[in-house]
Amino acid sequence: METNGFGPVRSPVTPDASTATRELLDLLYRVSGRRLLSGQHNQPAHGSGWTEKITALTGRTPVVWGLELGFSPPGTLDAVDRRDANLAEAIAWHRRGAVIAVTWHAVCPVDDEPVAFEGGVLRDDFTAEQYEVLTPGSRLHQRWAAQVDVAAGLLRRLADAGVPVLWRPYHEMNGPWFWWGGQPERLTRLWRLLFDRLTVHHRLTNLVWVWNPNSAYGGTPPVSPFYPGGDVVDVLATDTYGGHYEPEHYEVLLRLADGRPIGLGECGALPPDETLTAQPRWCWFMAWPTQVTAENTVERIREFYAHPRVVTLESPDLRSI
Repeated sequence: METNGFGPVRSPVTPDASTATRELLDLLYRVSGRRLLSGQHNQPAHGSGWTEKITALTGRTPVVWGLELGFSPPGTLDAVDRRDANLAEAIAWHRRGAVIAVTWHAVCPVDDEPVAFEGGVLRDDFTAEQYEVLTPGSRLHQRWAAQVDVAAGLLRRLADAGVPVLWRPYHEMNGPWFWWGGQPERLTRLWRLLFDRLTVHHRLTNLVWVWNPNSAYGGTPPVSPFYPGGDVVDVLATDTYGGHYEPEHYEVLLRLADGRPIGLGECGALPPDETLTAQPRWCWFMAWPTQVTAENTVERIREFYAHPRVVTLESPDLRSI
């Protein structure tokens, strides 16, 4: 079996993964330990606005283009009525050579979309009765499946356009703030149900599955109990803000990854140069809107994008790393 110096280069966990999906995962294995793919998330209301802002600041274009599927009412930040426009943006960026990363802030199955972020996605009142979402055939499970089917339809449009995606559902699950978070048994079962629904029922072949907890600082629970297993995870990532790049968080993720690539699914403060040296296995980062300019000076952003380790869309060796 081929290795990248850290362990075996694994095939995607998605059954019958497309060639493009295999190539995307292979890129992450090749980058691991060598380079860092630059990335910027874009909220639906802004289109490509944040990627364009970073490009204007630095003269370099982030290679990872982040997309949210949307959950909120029209006219709001994560509006569902922006889906068509943002899928078109994602397809256009893919054709330019960008890597597409898709985040899904799933609506709690007791509600109908669209919902407000607070109280609709950000909620910690998932009751014992609502556990029936995990029971196939139950009313809540059927509601959950219908919501997943909407997401599947959006992902299908990307698949039909030949776009592989870094698929990042149920992120920050070790924290208690999202309805899917805080309880390991519920999350791991929910993850496997989602995996089955998308890859077996819908037969989507364009997904690279990203398991993405929050960095375990400030009292956030440890990440290990929430790991659903290597048979349903391609790559691992973490979300970190405030400059929290503690070595122990990096080491925990590496141990769980067992040779799989790891990334920074969300970040505010960009990793310092000493972190890039001491933690070389991060293979991509995705800066979060507003936070990237709140937690970094313009000078720091420019300096970071000029770092020889950081890969942008203009990097001549992007596909041959």
